[in-house]
Amino acid sequence: MPDQRELSLAFPELDPEAPLIPVRMVNEYVYCPRLAYLMWVQSEWADSADTVEGRVKHKRVDAGNDKLPETPQEDERIHARSVSLASLKLGITAKLDLVEGEGSYVTPVDYKRGKRPHVDKGAYDPERVQICAQGLLLQEHGYECDSGVLYFVDSRERVRVMFDEILIEQTLASIHGLRGVAYAGHIPPPLEDSPKCPRCSLVGICLPDEVRFLNAAPIMPRPLAAKEEYAAPLYVQSPRAWLRKDEERIVVEVEKQKVGDARLREVSQVVVFGSTGMSTPLLHELMRREIPVSYHTYGGWFVGHTVGLGHRNVETRIHQYRASFDEHVCLRLARGWVAAKIANCRTLMRRNWRGEFGDDDEPFETADKAANDQGKPPDELLRALKEDAEHAGRAHALDELLGIEGIAARRYFQHFANLIKKDDDPTLSFDFMGRNRRPPKDPVNAMLSFAYAMLTREWHIALSAVGLDPYRGYYHQPRFGRPALALDMMEPFRPLVADSTVLMAINNGEVRGTDFIHAAGACALSDSGRKRFIAAFERRLGQEVTHPLFGYRLSYRRLFEVQGRLLARHLAGETPDYPNFVTR
Repeated sequence: MPDQRELSLAFPELDPEAPLIPVRMVNEYVYCPRLAYLMWVQSEWADSADTVEGRVKHKRVDAGNDKLPETPQEDERIHARSVSLASLKLGITAKLDLVEGEGSYVTPVDYKRGKRPHVDKGAYDPERVQICAQGLLLQEHGYECDSGVLYFVDSRERVRVMFDEILIEQTLASIHGLRGVAYAGHIPPPLEDSPKCPRCSLVGICLPDEVRFLNAAPIMPRPLAAKEEYAAPLYVQSPRAWLRKDEERIVVEVEKQKVGDARLREVSQVVVFGSTGMSTPLLHELMRREIPVSYHTYGGWFVGHTVGLGHRNVETRIHQYRASFDEHVCLRLARGWVAAKIANCRTLMRRNWRGEFGDDDEPFETADKAANDQGKPPDELLRALKEDAEHAGRAHALDELLGIEGIAARRYFQHFANLIKKDDDPTLSFDFMGRNRRPPKDPVNAMLSFAYAMLTREWHIALSAVGLDPYRGYYHQPRFGRPALALDMMEPFRPLVADSTVLMAINNGEVRGTDFIHAAGACALSDSGRKRFIAAFERRLGQEVTHPLFGYRLSYRRLFEVQGRLLARHLAGETPDYPNFVTR
């Protein structure tokens, strides 16, 4: 029957080792079960304007730490702030903003940001359930409590909530429901085109529209409500530099002389080269703020990074490790990465072809020469790269895929010189005879290797931030501690970010031939050349692109996070495929 309620059953007392549900999570469960799962089970969190404002509104009540009297006197007045209570029978715990009353009769008061909503029952269900759960905790501790109060800070109004039988049953059902979802280990599906999603602080982690779209939902995703990023990486190249904390700033010193500083709130990561050092107080503050510190050798090789406690989402890593032992999953993901990389290489050729030189080993046909003269890559080259991408998508084994990737890379770098601007000024002219590394022997290869090292660092940090292990990959096999998954995920972005930065730095004249050091058959950027190249790389990461599937615009750095989270959603079984980024 429509008005028939569930049969009320006694809740068995929990084992002392079982985790208690914070009452705030019960509120989130009523609001959105997926949000509660992300926050409680997967320990995901992100601030928004609403959450920051809420903390400010709670600043006064959170400052206290009062206790209720164990045996209240009959006429004793009670006015206690930040009261912590728990119950094994109910399986919940809470910190009550305020408890007021007289003797054994008390009323919980919960502070809410904003104004009182003009709705039926005076408040929305999540808030009513939360205050009812607090009342049930007070009853478990021997107090009489038949109602609670919601205090809305902005309008300074109180709304009384009566704990009737229907609300109590709804509250107990919500507690049991959240615990059942958590024990089942399956994240609830996203809400259906809900107006709640755009203002949710976890929308960039949950990706509700993207997950539904990848599961063949007919509605295009709404643009991500991403906050504007004011923070930027701080690069320190001097091997004699020392970094220390001064109030809310990072001070950079060289030989005890201050050479620069930066506000902590404006720093997204710290990147140091060589033997640059930093003080323990600064390192502690960076860890507290979850600002990563990346370490490079003086030559630019990425050797690792330091972060605070790191991501606590164990469930995502379990899905990642389990899938990494499945050969079919590894091959399917690897085929997508390599095919996307080759397709993006082909796009880079089409966009940047200058056609000043052909390859002597692979002469163009007459028609291809005509296209070359018009500033277009030869049709034969585009056709071959397209076929390579198609072959990669049909590869039957990882060894076969490696061969296809090698052929496509050789074809791509044989014609890479046609993308480089030729100049009469010898300091602005760069020759490229083919790819070489370890060590790179010419300026173009030195920039390519440095760009790939920085791209590896960006993906290492992005994957760590979303809860994935950068060292457990699917295409690049674990070997000598290399970040295999970071190398996997960066494959489609090598041409779009790293190679594009090299071309931009050369063709715009940002890097000159005099910005390189040649020694013992190796070539490396000088300090001044590296500084300008890093600026070009950061500018490329900040450039906005249109996502080919979702249709909204976002920067490459933001795109890395989105792609990492989409991989995590795919590994968890939420989406049938991982969508690679292939630009047009």
